[in-house]
Formats: sequence, structure tokens, C-alpha cells
Amino acid sequence: MEEKKQRIYSSLENLCAKREYCTSDIYRKALDRLEGDSAAAEEMVAELVADGFVSDLRYASAFAREKASLTGWGPVKIRFALSAKHIGSDVIDEALGEIDTEKADARLERLIEAKRRSLEGDPQIRLKLIKFALSRGYDYDTVKKFVG
Repeated sequence: MEEKKQRIYSSLENLCAKREYCTSDIYRKALDRLEGDSAAAEEMVAELVADGFVSDLRYASAFAREKASLTGWGPVKIRFALSAKHIGSDVIDEALGEIDTEKADARLERLIEAKRRSLEGDPQIRLKLIKFALSRGYDYDTVKKFVG
């Protein structure tokens, strides 16, 4: 059985070397490969964390940067997604601190202007722009600056 665990651990190491995973994601993968042995899965995740293959902070930082810059998500939506992965609020705060707020605000402004053009002539344009920006994960105070 020990040889099987070593093969599983090596395959998890290989996964982690290719991209970032949070502890909850890698735990699910380990649990699946270990056929439900939660104690062994927790032990493997602890080893992967100790060996530096898994880091919630690294994962959260990469996730926040990617979602903010490429997808255009706001901090509220990013926080919610990271919380769903069982990442602690202190780690999430640190990851969100790495987002360039000026670039995020500029992106939000571009998104709102593009949406404004598509809603030209709509009597509820302001309401729809606010709902649109809030759905992207931006807080109301930030949205209010750009919607007017």
C-alpha cells in the first residue's frame, strides 16, 4: 500500500508543478485517488504544503490577479470565489492587496462605457449599468463613481 501512496503523492507533485492549486482542490484530488481515505489525503496535503508545492497565498494571489486583469472581476466576486475554496479571509485580503486598483478601475470604466453604448436610449440605463457593474463584483461606491 505504501508504494501506491508514493505513486499518488508523486502524481500530485507533478500536478502542482504544472499550475497552482489551493489546499481544498488538492485535497479533493488526493481523496479521489486514495478512494476516500481522508486521513491519508490530509497527510499528503500537509506534506505538499510543507514541501512548498501547495500554497493558498500563492494560489489566491494568482487567482486574484488573473480574474482582475483578464476576466474583469471586481474584488467582491474574487473574494466570494476564493471563500468558496475555503481560503482564509486574511489570505484573501493579502491576495486582493496585490491587485492594481488603478488598472481595475480603468477596466471597470471601459466595461461600463461599452455597456452604456449598448443600452443607448434605454430609460433605465443607470439602473442597468449599476446592476451590470455589481454583477461583475465591484462594490457600490466604486460603481457609483463611474455610473454617475
